[in-house]
Amino acid sequence: MTAYAPELPLTFLSDDELALINMLRADMLRDRWALQLRDAYFNGEQLVRDLGISIPPQLKGLHTVIGWPRVGVESLEERLDLEAFRWADGSDSSELEEIASANDLYDESSLAHLDALVYGREYLAVGSGDCGGDCPPLISAESPLDMTLMWDARLRMGTAALRECAADTYIESGPDERMLVLYLPDQTVMCLPSESGGWEVVDRDMHNLGVVPVVRLANRQRTADRVGKSEITPEVMSITDAACRRLMGMEVAAEFFGAPQRYILGASESAFQDAEGNAKSAWETYIGRMLALERDEDGNVPEVGQFSAHDPSGQTKIVDMYARIMASQMSVAPHVLGYSSDNPASADAIRFADNRQVKKAERRIRRFGANWQDAMRLALWVRDGVPPDKARRIETVWRNPATPTVAAQVDAAVKLVQQGILPADSDVTLEMAGFTEAQRQRVAADRRRNAGRADGSALMDRLAEIGAGARQAPSAESSEGDLGIDDLG
Repeated sequence: MTAYAPELPLTFLSDDELALINMLRADMLRDRWALQLRDAYFNGEQLVRDLGISIPPQLKGLHTVIGWPRVGVESLEERLDLEAFRWADGSDSSELEEIASANDLYDESSLAHLDALVYGREYLAVGSGDCGGDCPPLISAESPLDMTLMWDARLRMGTAALRECAADTYIESGPDERMLVLYLPDQTVMCLPSESGGWEVVDRDMHNLGVVPVVRLANRQRTADRVGKSEITPEVMSITDAACRRLMGMEVAAEFFGAPQRYILGASESAFQDAEGNAKSAWETYIGRMLALERDEDGNVPEVGQFSAHDPSGQTKIVDMYARIMASQMSVAPHVLGYSSDNPASADAIRFADNRQVKKAERRIRRFGANWQDAMRLALWVRDGVPPDKARRIETVWRNPATPTVAAQVDAAVKLVQQGILPADSDVTLEMAGFTEAQRQRVAADRRRNAGRADGSALMDRLAEIGAGARQAPSAESSEGDLGIDDLG
């Protein structure tokens, strides 16, 4: 009889898991080139496609960079400031703040939002802590260059996810070794390359959540494309290339036509020779401050003139036109991209130009806010082992993307209080007045301290009144002695 050694599921990948890994890796590698291209435009490292007409071969290595994609993306990301997590019913939100602070989410969120705008998507992976049951759950932002998600459009949730990254420090591995993390609804599988060329399981986290603990921050989704699109669109890349070529042409023109060309008519050959009769170089002839020319045989003086110098104003007008087109594509005011006009824009005109970007920021806040809420609910689920109550809704608090003036915000809040719509001591009133979450917490603490001091002062005043009244109007029963405060029942 032949004995078969059973394969332990904790050590080896099943056939279904291996097929799933291969499919997800192929999906991730297929999109990596397009993501790296957007990243190159954001960092100003793209290769500008030269038309091969106006730029000589000697200047092929000249690299011109214009940072419009980065400016446009960062101007939108700067309006997406996540400030706090809280329960919608107003109950104590200290447990949410503990998870957010442990994972540094308020700083990490800006990185996640920036990647989502550049790449079109970003992932939030949720897992258990590494120091036992007392550790808060882990929420990490993962780049789409290293992670992908299988999405079920009908259920609107992920069914599997894969992350390929450098091996973690707590796993014994060689230098620069890669590892795979497979996220499944019931477990998270971590693998390292095996000596046979496959993958060896080094750890399985059996969380049994029933859902994949990965949330996708998708930018510019559509019904047929839930993955998301980058803010660096093909139009933005095309205009960036055109502007770079125009700036490169201006550089070439400055090299060749920066110094005005001169011409001399009717001069003899000796005018271009030194005292020993050697021919002067072209540069010596050009930069000579004094040019002495003799008359010809007929007594005529050679005619000296100068061609008009190169005027770059025509090129700069084209660059300004590109800036206006880019401003419309990125939904930013033209002055953000360096375009300036003779008549400066008024404050109202600048605010009107920002309206479209403010609206885009509000849409991103709504979409990203729902994703952060899902990540926080998953974190509570991982920590407690049971799903949070669906009746209790988590809210995300964002800074106002419109960035109005403080006076305008306070004026609006005061009017709502005067009309009786909001109470003066409400946290909502402070939020509308532009106070940050930390400032609102300090105001609440100051109010509690002031209320305690007021109650204490009132109590002491009342005791003083009682004592004074007892001393001034003693009763008939107190003839043998004075009635003191200590004798009051």
